Amino acid sequence: MNKRFGFVRVGAVVPEIKVSDVAFNVSKHKDAMLDANAKGIEITLFPELSLTGYTCADLFLNEHLLNRALEGLKELRDYTKKVKGVFIVGVPIRRDNQLFNCGAVLENGKILGLVPKTYIPNYGEFYEKRWFSEDNRRISETIEIDGDIIPFKTNILFQEKGDDRRTFGIEICEDLWCTYPPSNELTIHGAKMIFNLSASNEIIGKDSYRKSLVKSQSEKTISAYIYASSGINESTTDLVFSGASFIFENGKCLAKNDRFDFNTNIIYNDVDLARLESTRYKDISYMGVIKDKDKKYDVIYFDGYEPENELVREYEEYPFVPTSALDRANRCEEILNIQAYALAKRLKATGIKRCVIGISGGLDSTLAFLVIIKAYKILGLDYKDIYGITMPGFGTTNRTYNNACEFVKLYGATLKEVNIKESCLQHFKDIDHDKDVLDVTYENVQARERTQVLMDYANKVGGLVIGTGDLSELALGWCTYNGDHMSMYAVNVSIPKTLVRFLVKYYADTEEDEKRKNIILDILDTPVSPELLPPSESGEILQVTEDTIGPYVLHDFFLYHFLRYGADPVKIYYLACETFKDTKKEDIKKWLMVFVRRFFSQQFKRSCLPDGPKVGTISVSPRGDLRMPSDASVSDWIKELEEL
Repeated sequence: MNKRFGFVRVGAVVPEIKVSDVAFNVSKHKDAMLDANAKGIEITLFPELSLTGYTCADLFLNEHLLNRALEGLKELRDYTKKVKGVFIVGVPIRRDNQLFNCGAVLENGKILGLVPKTYIPNYGEFYEKRWFSEDNRRISETIEIDGDIIPFKTNILFQEKGDDRRTFGIEICEDLWCTYPPSNELTIHGAKMIFNLSASNEIIGKDSYRKSLVKSQSEKTISAYIYASSGINESTTDLVFSGASFIFENGKCLAKNDRFDFNTNIIYNDVDLARLESTRYKDISYMGVIKDKDKKYDVIYFDGYEPENELVREYEEYPFVPTSALDRANRCEEILNIQAYALAKRLKATGIKRCVIGISGGLDSTLAFLVIIKAYKILGLDYKDIYGITMPGFGTTNRTYNNACEFVKLYGATLKEVNIKESCLQHFKDIDHDKDVLDVTYENVQARERTQVLMDYANKVGGLVIGTGDLSELALGWCTYNGDHMSMYAVNVSIPKTLVRFLVKYYADTEEDEKRKNIILDILDTPVSPELLPPSESGEILQVTEDTIGPYVLHDFFLYHFLRYGADPVKIYYLACETFKDTKKEDIKKWLMVFVRRFFSQQFKRSCLPDGPKVGTISVSPRGDLRMPSDASVSDWIKELEEL
């Protein structure tokens, strides 16, 4: 299935149980194991003390229950010969004159290891120390069951044979809630996944705190964190358990269950281990501090298997844009603040009070202009010191021209018009270029002429030229070197095109002036175009950017996975095909090859970018996130795609 791309399907089960009825509980575990098999789950987690129930209390000191628990463990061990996958169940284990609360790892008819709980809660409603000992009181490191010598300790890593990405560790309930969870060390020593067998009761407010705790630990350890807690079938003598279960990956919730279910329930999803691995490589601080360098972790190997699964994990078509309307609004406001305050600081630092910007009637210049407006509002500066220069050329349409002019005037900025046609025609003569040859020279002459006007006018008024180009254009090199590629401060430099649209829409939605709002909305409806080639006879835009280089929604998807997680092209293709199911696979491949080729060939433009604020997790600034040779070969990347 997806092992090639680093995926592993994990699951968390809250089984129907009867407290202290091991036979019943074992039967329900078997049912859940079969269900997990049918769903293609490769590693399945059960709650704490799932074979007996967590709330047995003093029955844990009864020999009959402990004997039945061990027999139940053996029965499940044998049952795993019939079902594929790794299973982690909770069981009380007697050893060293004590009782330990353990997680047992089962596969292919074997008990691979027993991991005792490190921290035993003994406060409030918890009094586990009445029955169980902490790991630090353990003497033995192995235990014999039916002639098999089984590892019995906490410093164990479980790893699939031949694939060290597929490595996991175990902690139990309270271990997560303590100051220094065992998962800190487990992940530093190689675990990409942590499985927590838990029994977390419900009180007001605990559900959200528990979820945030799991989320935080998964972020801190850059791991997948799979959590299964005891359910409503536990004793309600004094407490109520809900069976909360989660699957998190580096802070992102991939699955959660509905609590308070008397029946067995199961959640599962596909964890991207390659993504976790890439994130750890980039975070050089991750391995900076190891608490106990002398502590050794034994690796226990499991066989694993690769089910023939379709990917159930879903990826966002717009990875830079939150799906929730509320989250999106909050994100947009935060981004606009970052952009505006960055510019405000630059103006304060230079003592400059005038900004010069080229206004085209397009999305990028609209966003940059609105950022300037916000920065001037922050600093209490006069909007008249914002010089919006519109520079009609051979491809300018009436729609964009009128929108540009009206837009500047409605905000009280200073409008300046410089028609560049005559100067471009003169330049064609100077370089012996036929004005009727509509090639790259024809286009770039206009882009560079506009930049010259902006730079020179900024010199004249003592202003700062504000760049309008966005992250997507820079990734594709869709800008003219030393033309629109250049400015004195670039506020959109780390905003991808798909996010630009949402930011401008957010500004329109929050704009109280109807005339301003309507202009912005019309700009949003205008096709994305550099307007460097002549329009149609009826004055409509003919040069549509996405017809030439492909849909920005695809390119931003490619960019996100390529730079954020270092995914190889074949995996990006696979993810795109799974995400954009209505797009032909040959089209995805075509535009992905365009992206890869352009990304490599256009690095020289990104090597000399002007200053601009980093806004999200991805930036192509040579002083920040991307240091890449301008002459790197793309051949191997293209070859891999061609072989698809």
